[in-house]
Amino acid sequence: MQILTLTSDTGLQDYYIASLKGAILKAMEGVQIVDVSHSIKPFDVASAAFQMQCCYKDFPDGTIHLIGVDSEPMIQPPEYSDASSFVSSYPTVMKFHNQYFISNDNGFFGAFLDDKEPQELWRYTVDKTNTLELKYPMKNCFLPLAKRIMDEEPLSQFTEAVNKYKKALIPKAVIEEFVVRGIVIHVDSFGNLITNISKADFDRLPQDAPYEIKFANEKYYIDHISDTYNAVQQGERVALFNENNLLEIAINRGARQSTGGADILFGMKQGDRLRIESSPAGSRKTLLF
Repeated sequence: MQILTLTSDTGLQDYYIASLKGAILKAMEGVQIVDVSHSIKPFDVASAAFQMQCCYKDFPDGTIHLIGVDSEPMIQPPEYSDASSFVSSYPTVMKFHNQYFISNDNGFFGAFLDDKEPQELWRYTVDKTNTLELKYPMKNCFLPLAKRIMDEEPLSQFTEAVNKYKKALIPKAVIEEFVVRGIVIHVDSFGNLITNISKADFDRLPQDAPYEIKFANEKYYIDHISDTYNAVQQGERVALFNENNLLEIAINRGARQSTGGADILFGMKQGDRLRIESSPAGSRKTLLF
């Protein structure tokens, strides 16, 4: 059974995703559709890359992923613009981890791959006379490409092999001697704050030394990293490394719709900063206090 995942910035309040799924069911018999997210902020390719980084390993070989975030190709300069500064972007198929990712080459691939290398990269040249491909590209361009992959048509017959793609970076944590500085890269539906500080980043701090996780509002801090949410009392703040080994800040059993998630109670949003300060014996901070 062919698996096809969908990630977009269209939301679910309009007909777009229903139209796309109808077209998929008509074109691809027996396909299984999986929604990753349709709540990506408009044009936020870094967030789309983050969502995909967190789940692609759970899918089997041969899965096809359609990424419809900032999906309209740029094949010619806009009217009345400076053509000398124009940077084109084309629909691109990437093979990675024995799966296929179809997106506009708008920085998604660079953010998703980070320092990894794709197995294959193929560019599709849009027919300028076929303007339908440029209208809702996820349905009218990416889906037909997925169908040809599903039908085992060689990519070389309808795309061109390339070795370059645009870069867009998910910011990395900054590591100093006794401090790790990071940002919130995602706020989930519970209001949990997912950061770019990894377990490996944290492990570079002095071991067995006291530490505090601090936020912009310094009256809030956490001085312990737990293994689970329920390691603390209901309504208490908690820090843990999630299944993707990223530091997550939460309120146990808190949610936006009830008592409030960490985003509300800490007053934080995507892009806000935080840091982990370690205070080993003999450090400047220990000596001062």
